[in-house]
Amino acid sequence: MLYNITHGEAAQVAGATPVAKASAANTLAPLVLVVDDSITVRRVTQRLLKREGFRVALANDGLHALEVLAQEKPDVVLSDIEMPRMDGFDLVRNIRNDAKLRDLPVIMITSRIAEKHREHAMELGVDHYLGKPYAEEELLALIRSYCAEAVVEE
Repeated sequence: MLYNITHGEAAQVAGATPVAKASAANTLAPLVLVVDDSITVRRVTQRLLKREGFRVALANDGLHALEVLAQEKPDVVLSDIEMPRMDGFDLVRNIRNDAKLRDLPVIMITSRIAEKHREHAMELGVDHYLGKPYAEEELLALIRSYCAEAVVEE
């Protein structure tokens, strides 16, 4: 059986079970890009999203996220602020300055809950700002709403 998956997805499912490969190949499921330097946060978020039927791409910082975004445009980006090489603020600047990506919903999830960080994120064009820890149901509702908007716009 052949699967129509992108290079980025192939990297994600390399070594995965056949069930996981088939799940990742489901092009109807919305794709969520999770950007965080913590492997634990990436894996926990990935498990949550996959359990809810989403495809998930992972990046460990903003530069890695831009590489992933060059391969496939997700439906939603979840990004931390503090990361090596390129932080979440610079990632959002890059997304908003790219004509192909500027409408991409970005949810910032961070331990930086001070109002000045929230205001700066909103000035850059972040769609939603969540502090850590966040309520899983709130995050899932946000992701579903942004994915539903994307379907309506297509």
